[in-house]
Amino acid sequence: MRIIGIDPGTGILGFGVIDVEKGKAVLVDAGVIRTPAKEDDAIRLQTIFDELTSIIKDTKPTEMAVEKLFFAQNVTTAMTVSQARGVVLLCGKQAGLSIHEYTPQQIKQGLTGYGKATKQQIQEMVRVILQLKEVPKPDDCADALATAITHSMATR
Repeated sequence: MRIIGIDPGTGILGFGVIDVEKGKAVLVDAGVIRTPAKEDDAIRLQTIFDELTSIIKDTKPTEMAVEKLFFAQNVTTAMTVSQARGVVLLCGKQAGLSIHEYTPQQIKQGLTGYGKATKQQIQEMVRVILQLKEVPKPDDCADALATAITHSMATR
């Protein structure tokens, strides 16, 4: 099974692709899609769509795991991230992927067994599970991989 995990964002959108065979997760590709803050929202969303579509085409995942939004403070940020998240879901659907969504608490619980784990604990678990020398950078990339790993564990 090949899973693409997504940490939605407008300025920085993290992605991580893993293969899962016999219960073991292996890194295929990971990174971020960046869009300039001063650019028009429509252009930023088009960039996310185009780049994510290309990543999906190149890596050929069969499933998509997306982090659900969990915002309580900045409404403007929540709206723009929601728009980016909509683009992500559209990309996944157009590619025929099976789409699964996980809350931040589900991801923390899945990787560490503790729903209030710190960002550093999550990143270290990503490093350990994927047998990497270093924690993936930037944080958005590690978060996307954590989402993909969570889905791999949920489907065992």
